Amino acid sequence: MNISTLCEEDSVALSHTLKAISDPVRREIVELLKSGSRSAGDIASHFNLSSATVSYHLSQLKKADLIREIRYKNFIYYEINVSVFEE
Repeated sequence: MNISTLCEEDSVALSHTLKAISDPVRREIVELLKSGSRSAGDIASHFNLSSATVSYHLSQLKKADLIREIRYKNFIYYEINVSVFEE
């Protein structure tokens, strides 16, 4: 892939992806999700961070389309967006 030939939409997507994976906490969240879907509370329990901070990291990963959320009743679970990693 030649970066100079990326369309603007692809360039923005690549920028979001690179920003998302540049943070070690977000990389660790992705590692956690390799074993399956988890709730935000379960993810947060692995870190010494506030719920708001974990929520921010999850939103950045969602913005980059690296993870997706699954709503089940009153719960939200997060899982890896496998299709992104297949591309």
